[in-house]
Amino acid sequence: MIDHMTLHVSDANRSIEFYTKALAPLGYLPKAHHEPTIGFGVDDGTPRSDFYVSPAQPGTTPAPTHIAFRADSEQTVKAFYDAALAAGGSDNGAPGPRAYHPGYYAAFVLDPDGNNIEAVVDWPHQSTSGGSTD
Repeated sequence: MIDHMTLHVSDANRSIEFYTKALAPLGYLPKAHHEPTIGFGVDDGTPRSDFYVSPAQPGTTPAPTHIAFRADSEQTVKAFYDAALAAGGSDNGAPGPRAYHPGYYAAFVLDPDGNNIEAVVDWPHQSTSGGSTD
Protein backbone atom coordinates (compact mmCIF):
# COMPACT_ATOMS: atom_id res chain seq x y z
CA MET A 1 0.00 0.00 0.00
CA ILE A 2 1.39 3.42 -0.93
CA ASP A 3 1.21 6.13 1.74
CA HIS A 4 2.42 9.03 -0.39
CA MET A 5 4.54 9.97 -3.38
CA THR A 6 6.56 12.99 -4.48
CA LEU A 7 6.76 14.21 -8.05
CA HIS A 8 9.88 16.25 -8.81
CA VAL A 9 9.21 19.04 -11.29
CA SER A 10 11.25 21.63 -13.16
CA ASP A 11 9.13 24.62 -12.04
CA ALA A 12 7.41 24.05 -8.68
CA ASN A 13 5.17 27.15 -8.82
CA ARG A 14 3.92 26.32 -12.32
CA SER A 15 3.25 22.70 -11.37
CA ILE A 16 1.52 23.61 -8.09
CA GLU A 17 -0.77 25.95 -10.02
CA PHE A 18 -1.46 23.19 -12.59
CA TYR A 19 -2.19 20.49 -10.00
CA THR A 20 -4.33 22.80 -7.85
CA LYS A 21 -6.67 23.24 -10.83
CA ALA A 22 -6.35 19.80 -12.45
CA LEU A 23 -6.94 17.78 -9.28
CA ALA A 24 -9.81 19.89 -7.89
CA PRO A 25 -12.48 17.74 -9.63
CA LEU A 26 -10.99 14.69 -7.88
CA GLY A 27 -11.38 16.37 -4.48
CA TYR A 28 -7.67 17.18 -4.05
CA LEU A 29 -6.40 20.48 -2.70
CA PRO A 30 -3.07 21.83 -1.45
CA LYS A 31 -2.77 20.92 2.24
CA ALA A 32 0.79 20.35 3.48
CA HIS A 33 2.99 23.38 2.98
CA HIS A 34 6.66 22.47 3.33
CA GLU A 35 7.91 25.25 1.04
CA PRO A 36 8.86 24.82 -1.68
CA THR A 37 7.21 21.37 -1.54
CA ILE A 38 3.40 21.28 -1.44
CA GLY A 39 1.36 18.24 -0.47
CA PHE A 40 -2.06 17.58 -1.98
CA GLY A 41 -4.77 15.48 -0.42
CA VAL A 42 -8.52 15.10 -0.21
CA ASP A 43 -10.53 17.59 1.82
CA ASP A 44 -11.11 15.36 4.85
CA GLY A 45 -10.43 17.85 7.66
CA THR A 46 -6.91 16.54 8.31
CA PRO A 47 -3.50 17.80 7.18
CA ARG A 48 -2.81 14.37 5.55
CA SER A 49 -1.46 14.60 2.01
CA ASP A 50 -0.56 11.73 -0.28
CA PHE A 51 0.71 13.51 -3.40
CA TYR A 52 3.58 15.98 -3.16
CA VAL A 53 5.03 18.35 -5.75
CA SER A 54 8.64 19.35 -5.16
CA PRO A 55 11.37 21.05 -7.19
CA ALA A 56 13.88 18.81 -8.93
CA GLN A 57 17.51 19.02 -7.85
CA PRO A 58 19.23 22.04 -9.44
CA GLY A 59 20.76 21.20 -12.80
CA THR A 60 18.64 18.08 -13.32
CA THR A 61 15.68 17.38 -15.56
CA PRO A 62 13.01 15.16 -13.99
CA ALA A 63 12.21 12.00 -15.96
CA PRO A 64 8.58 11.74 -17.08
CA THR A 65 6.40 9.69 -14.75
CA HIS A 66 2.93 8.15 -14.96
CA ILE A 67 0.56 8.73 -12.06
CA ALA A 68 -3.07 7.58 -11.97
CA PHE A 69 -5.59 9.14 -9.61
CA ARG A 70 -8.76 7.23 -8.75
CA ALA A 71 -12.01 8.93 -9.69
CA ASP A 72 -15.44 8.02 -8.38
CA SER A 73 -17.30 8.23 -11.70
CA GLU A 74 -16.92 8.70 -15.43
CA GLN A 75 -18.21 12.27 -14.97
CA THR A 76 -15.36 12.94 -12.55
CA VAL A 77 -12.84 11.56 -15.08
CA LYS A 78 -14.26 13.97 -17.68
CA ALA A 79 -14.17 16.89 -15.20
CA PHE A 80 -10.50 16.13 -14.40
CA TYR A 81 -9.65 16.03 -18.12
CA ASP A 82 -11.37 19.36 -18.81
CA ALA A 83 -9.81 21.03 -15.75
CA ALA A 84 -6.33 19.72 -16.58
CA LEU A 85 -6.53 20.98 -20.16
CA ALA A 86 -7.82 24.37 -18.96
CA ALA A 87 -4.88 24.51 -16.51
CA GLY A 88 -2.38 24.14 -19.36
CA GLY A 89 -2.09 20.36 -19.69
CA SER A 90 -1.90 18.60 -23.07
CA ASP A 91 -4.22 15.86 -24.26
CA ASN A 92 -2.74 12.38 -24.00
CA GLY A 93 -5.97 10.39 -24.27
CA ALA A 94 -9.54 11.72 -24.10
CA PRO A 95 -11.99 10.26 -21.56
CA GLY A 96 -13.25 6.84 -22.55
CA PRO A 97 -13.12 3.12 -21.94
CA ARG A 98 -9.76 1.40 -22.28
CA ALA A 99 -9.05 -2.18 -23.32
CA TYR A 100 -6.88 -2.93 -20.26
CA HIS A 101 -9.73 -4.87 -18.64
CA PRO A 102 -13.53 -4.57 -18.30
CA GLY A 103 -14.64 -1.46 -16.44
CA TYR A 104 -11.49 0.62 -17.07
CA TYR A 105 -12.53 4.19 -17.96
CA ALA A 106 -9.81 6.84 -17.99
CA ALA A 107 -8.43 10.10 -19.34
CA PHE A 108 -4.78 11.06 -19.75
CA VAL A 109 -3.16 14.51 -19.72
CA LEU A 110 0.49 15.55 -19.91
CA ASP A 111 1.43 18.04 -17.19
CA PRO A 112 3.87 20.95 -17.80
CA ASP A 113 6.86 18.58 -17.40
CA GLY A 114 5.45 15.88 -19.69
CA ASN A 115 4.29 13.58 -16.88
CA ASN A 116 1.39 11.35 -17.93
CA ILE A 117 -1.37 12.10 -15.42
CA GLU A 118 -4.43 9.86 -15.46
CA ALA A 119 -7.81 9.89 -13.78
CA VAL A 120 -9.47 6.45 -13.76
CA VAL A 121 -12.56 4.60 -12.73
CA ASP A 122 -11.19 1.08 -12.47
CA TRP A 123 -12.71 -2.39 -12.44
CA PRO A 124 -16.46 -2.93 -12.75
CA HIS A 125 -18.42 0.22 -11.98
CA GLN A 126 -21.62 1.91 -12.91
CA SER A 127 -21.33 4.19 -15.94
CA THR A 128 -22.85 7.67 -15.82
CA SER A 129 -25.44 6.47 -18.32
CA GLY A 130 -26.77 4.15 -15.63
CA GLY A 131 -25.78 0.87 -17.27
CA SER A 132 -23.20 -1.56 -15.99
CA THR A 133 -19.87 -1.49 -17.75
CA ASP A 134 -18.84 -5.02 -16.85
